Amino acid sequence: MSYLEYTVKHTPTGLRKVLYLNWPLIILLSAVASVGFLMLYSVSGGSFSPWAEPQMKRYVLGLVVMLFVAMVPIWFWRNMSVLAYIVSVLLLVAVELVGVEGKGAQRWIDLGFMRLQPSELMKITLVMLLAAYYDWLPLQKTSRPFWVILPVILILIPVALVLKQPDLGTSILLITGGGLIMFIAGVHWAYFAAVIAGGVGLVTAVFQSRGTDWQLLADYQFRRIDTFLDPASDPLGAGYHITQSKIALGSGGWTGRGFMQGTQSRLNFLPEKHTDFIFTTLAEEFGFVGAFSLLVLYALIIIFCIFSALTNKDRFSSLLTLGVAATFFLFFAVNMSMVMGLAPVVGVPLPLVSYGGSAMLILMLGFGLVQSAHVHRPR
Repeated sequence: MSYLEYTVKHTPTGLRKVLYLNWPLIILLSAVASVGFLMLYSVSGGSFSPWAEPQMKRYVLGLVVMLFVAMVPIWFWRNMSVLAYIVSVLLLVAVELVGVEGKGAQRWIDLGFMRLQPSELMKITLVMLLAAYYDWLPLQKTSRPFWVILPVILILIPVALVLKQPDLGTSILLITGGGLIMFIAGVHWAYFAAVIAGGVGLVTAVFQSRGTDWQLLADYQFRRIDTFLDPASDPLGAGYHITQSKIALGSGGWTGRGFMQGTQSRLNFLPEKHTDFIFTTLAEEFGFVGAFSLLVLYALIIIFCIFSALTNKDRFSSLLTLGVAATFFLFFAVNMSMVMGLAPVVGVPLPLVSYGGSAMLILMLGFGLVQSAHVHRPR
């Protein structure tokens, strides 16, 4: 009996699919989203508009999308992986041709009823493709050079397109997420050591080249690095965002100033308070306790995904689940590092909390794939 025949024969139907859903994961996702609704209500001055109400509607739509995807057998999504990746690449190309520009970047396609950001979709379809690739590839070939180069190319194609938008944050997430899946799939550690060593060498060369005839970066790019390392050197210019963010984080203390009492957000000192920097609003109003509680919810989501992957006997399902979990982890890890000044400001939203349509819906689609893998795993 082939794998497909076995899977079809043992696929649960009807009410059993609903019972097999990973309900703790759904509860955790809803809890995190509720934190987002609360903070969006706060930053809008105690009003459901213009941010909290649309975000709530998007989450409900995202839940519907997740449940729909969860009900479809996982083997169908495996067979759709290549097509989903190709469609995502074509959408990234379309952004270059007919994309909508906003805040100096051309990243969206206007669909009339919403703006779609194809780079968000690529984060999930790339995970699908790599999981299907390593499910198809025999284990003994995983670390052979030819079979390592192919997924690297598949990762670099969308990275190159996203960098043109420009969107450095998403490019970093695509490279890191793809690399994590390759590592989880069993690619030898020596490849990653070589990449890390090359990266360290490149960074060293960049700094050594400053002020020489062979300078590798432009002067303004070096000034951005200086600002990241020392935001106080330009507090009213390039360092303004991170300086105000640190003030908000520090002023929250252990328990915070209180709900809707954050001065940095209420007096509009904090930029992008409803999107990229919403974590600092949470930290200012609810302090270390509130920020740590959100981090615990994120950690529990990752743990439930890992447990689901480890108990799944299907290689594609396990890799897909771990890939979505890794992407989710990178989202909040990069955002939190960014607002605390531990990483450059690259425009990565806080998952399920920051205001945004494409990021919310695509992330829920990703968790729908996790649910499909969980519901249809061999029992």
